[in-house]
Amino acid sequence: MNARWQPTLPAPAAAPVTVLETTAWTRESRFHEYLDILIDSRWLIAIIAALALLVGVGYALFGQRMYEANILIQVEDPDRSGGNFPGDANGGGGISVKTSTAGETEILRSRMVLGQAMENTKLFISAKPLYTPLVGEFLARHSSHLSTPGIFGMGNYVSGTEQIAVAQMDVPSAFEGKKFTLIAGEGGNYTLTNPDLETPLTGKAGVPLDATVPGGALHLLVGSFEAQPGGAFELVRHSKQLTLLGLQKDLRVVEKGKQSGVMDVSLQAENRGQLANVLNEISRLYVRQNIDQKTVQAERALSFLGTELPKFKQQLEQSEDAYNQYRNQNGTINLDDEARNALAQNVDLQAKLLDAKQKRLDLVGRFTSAHPMVQTLDSQIASLKKELGAVDGRIRRMPMLQQNSLRMQRDIKVNTDLYATLLNSSLQMRLAKEGKVANVRVLDQALLAEKPVRPKPLIVIALALAGGLFLGGAAALARKNLKRSIGSPEDIEAVTGLSVYSTIPLSTQQRVLDRAIRTGKPGVKVLAALHVEDPALEGLRRLRTTLQYAMLGAPNNRVLISSATAGAGKTFVSSNFATLLASSGKRVLLIDGDLRRGSLSEEFGLQRKNGLSDVLAGGVPLEQGIHHRVLLNLDVMSAGTLHPDPAGLMASDAFEHTLATLSARYDVVIVDAPPTLLASETAAMAPNMGTLLLVARADSSEMGELVESAKRLAHVGAAFHGVVFNAVDTSRRQHRSYGYGYYGYAPATTTRSEPHYALDTADTVMPKRIEPEHATS
Repeated sequence: MNARWQPTLPAPAAAPVTVLETTAWTRESRFHEYLDILIDSRWLIAIIAALALLVGVGYALFGQRMYEANILIQVEDPDRSGGNFPGDANGGGGISVKTSTAGETEILRSRMVLGQAMENTKLFISAKPLYTPLVGEFLARHSSHLSTPGIFGMGNYVSGTEQIAVAQMDVPSAFEGKKFTLIAGEGGNYTLTNPDLETPLTGKAGVPLDATVPGGALHLLVGSFEAQPGGAFELVRHSKQLTLLGLQKDLRVVEKGKQSGVMDVSLQAENRGQLANVLNEISRLYVRQNIDQKTVQAERALSFLGTELPKFKQQLEQSEDAYNQYRNQNGTINLDDEARNALAQNVDLQAKLLDAKQKRLDLVGRFTSAHPMVQTLDSQIASLKKELGAVDGRIRRMPMLQQNSLRMQRDIKVNTDLYATLLNSSLQMRLAKEGKVANVRVLDQALLAEKPVRPKPLIVIALALAGGLFLGGAAALARKNLKRSIGSPEDIEAVTGLSVYSTIPLSTQQRVLDRAIRTGKPGVKVLAALHVEDPALEGLRRLRTTLQYAMLGAPNNRVLISSATAGAGKTFVSSNFATLLASSGKRVLLIDGDLRRGSLSEEFGLQRKNGLSDVLAGGVPLEQGIHHRVLLNLDVMSAGTLHPDPAGLMASDAFEHTLATLSARYDVVIVDAPPTLLASETAAMAPNMGTLLLVARADSSEMGELVESAKRLAHVGAAFHGVVFNAVDTSRRQHRSYGYGYYGYAPATTTRSEPHYALDTADTVMPKRIEPEHATS
């Protein structure tokens, strides 16, 4: 053993080693990294998934039920529902213009239909029992009798078969959308309350309630209610306009099949009874408006035909009289083939021209002259007039006697056909008006829904579980990406430029020792002295081997071990590293340099007093401040009594002189320094140290703390030589992927009845358990 520190010269350079460059080895894919994170966070994912599943099950059991009902409406072709009447733009001569299913859908969703249906069914009035929170509706669905109001006798909540019917509810606009609470009393009496009412209102079922409230008058008519006295109901008078907009939005109209003319009209709501009533009322009003529209058209057509029929009848009689007189004067005139053909064409064109004019007259009453249908009829009328003019030209080239006879026969034929058509149309109009025939009909009425369409328990639970797993995985990845703690030594070396001298696995045995330290149990509580087979010590042995070479060029034999902040495990590293170094045969002094919160004395079962602070202050001689032979080859100097200026002590000449004296007596002097960022003593001690180590705790220390610690030492002209990566949890797959799982290489058999020795990395012998030898100071 050397009496003083003598740096060893480096060994001769060995033969150059050829480093084989290869690209075959690469870091595991990001997929495997993410997979490791997910597996390591399995409990977090499981907790989040369980919570999501619990929410899903709760919603499936206690969530609000939505029911759906539907009606089927058929839109028939007008040609099959009422005959052909004058004015049919589709070539029939009827009163209706055929409307597509899309047009009927818009009529069905119009305010004319839905607004009246809303008024008739009082859809803007919401009245339901005041159920017990969360579970009230669930209990009510499975109840067969009225419930006792309240929860444990408190409140007016119900959870049974309570029902209420409100026939009328009108409130000022300021009260629209606000909840009124109706509390049942004896004999059909009730009390109506609202936070904005000055005093509660009282009324009775079946009797209108009229009251003056802030902003106007309130009119309420409760038809009936079923509840025990004290049971409460919620009443809300919604805005009619907003209710209508909501109904238009929620009403779903879909044509079943392509061009089938059958519309499926469906609606979803909470109230099953009101849902069926609303849909049936919509279908009734829709059919009613269709009938009314046809009745109005029929009345308009009858009014037109009532004025035109006498005129056409008179024209027919005049044309027949004129032709009879002409025959009496000139005798019977036989027409050749050309004349008969001209007559037939003229009559046909006259009929078509009149029909087109009637259609245009009907369309002009509904559309402007720029409408495509009106413009199409104008083109047809111009074409018919042109063709009629050509036929008239052919007739004018015939002999005069034949021309006159042909014109008279034409007038009789045209007038006869028109008069017969109008007379037939008049009869059909009367039939349509009296028969009230529509071209739409309801195929299926809405039925009372028995099962809710939402929520679907199995789907909700499956989605909740899938969503919980997804959120759990996202939370695990986000925690990893957002967490600023250090996860691997590669990150330390890449960011700080410092070498990681050793990686120390997390020790389960140390937890027991920490508990013993907190409870103040006597004796040595150092892992390296009690559990030599612990895998964490392999990392410290690697540190011992590394420092043997790192200290070759150091100016002295002093090693400072610090951390950026508290909790990184610097005291654990200091005490166990010193114990292992002493077990290799070197004489080691371990100094507790944390004068504020030093705990080395507790780990070795020593007294804190008469330590470093007392020696530096001159109150205790140096020899009395050292606890000799605490373990084999290991002496310990505790922190001493608390001092008001610990940084001043460390910056004093006394500290430098003390270190020089101790360095000459020991092979290695190890100083457990306070956290660099929390105390200025570390920076004051650093210039006097030969080797400086920074301890970082895996998944706890942050990279910025290490960088800032290096800056603090740089200000005093010192620098950390390396980093000790402490407390790596090798049970986590993410850390095992870096090779940290290979710290369990213990002897095959261990005989505890006899002393056991194991060779460490320095080929030195170390006892498994070393009993402390306390020296009195």
